[in-house]
Amino acid sequence: MDWLVPQWPAPFHVRALCTTRTGGSSAAPFDSLNLGDHVGDSPAAVAANRSLLRQALGARPIFLKQVHGVQTLRLSDASADGAQADACCTQQAGLVCTVMAADCLPVLLTDERGSVVAAAHAGWRGLAGQGGLGILESVLSSLDLLQGGDALSGRSGILAWLGPCIGPQAFVVGSDVHKAFVSQDPQAAAMFVAQAGEKWLADLAGLARLRLAALGVRRIYGNDGTRAWCTVSDPARYFSHRRDGVSGRMAACIWLA
Repeated sequence: MDWLVPQWPAPFHVRALCTTRTGGSSAAPFDSLNLGDHVGDSPAAVAANRSLLRQALGARPIFLKQVHGVQTLRLSDASADGAQADACCTQQAGLVCTVMAADCLPVLLTDERGSVVAAAHAGWRGLAGQGGLGILESVLSSLDLLQGGDALSGRSGILAWLGPCIGPQAFVVGSDVHKAFVSQDPQAAAMFVAQAGEKWLADLAGLARLRLAALGVRRIYGNDGTRAWCTVSDPARYFSHRRDGVSGRMAACIWLA
């Protein structure tokens, strides 16, 4: 499989990967490993693709109903697919924290002991949040609770991996997006390049790195904003809603073996 496996110093029993568009059963324009059941693809093809993923993982991926919000769900044996949230976490082995993306940024998290794992779906709305409280604040607060720690004391041991997303050469946004970040953190201005017509090029992965660092997470791996990580720029490997309009979804997964 042409899937991405994080290159990071997570403990051996922490498993993680991000699928690509190859290796599944879906027909165009969802070809071929579409894992989203909300994009117009054949339900039978999606079910086959999800079954293939589960077999490859050797554990149960739990799919969320993602709404570009800031809700984090704690997974248990009773968790079913379709709960509304944009992040999930667990300390239970065999349950796969799973988020789908096709331009938004998937973020996988664990700690240096491998006691907890989490996955977050970070589009610009969820990343910016409201009043500085976005999806990364939400998921890290949930990890704090699971670890029994307070806001910043345990975060030096958190590892984060950023998956593929729309790159800074392709992500054209309006002034509303620029304002949503810069009004909260003046340093975010460095992640935008002004364009004609009150438009901006935005570095989504860079914005996430900046936010994670502000939250006490300094061990950040994966997407560095280069072209190889850009979903829009590689149609053979990645789904991209911005590029294609109608698109499948990839999945970023993390679990305790």
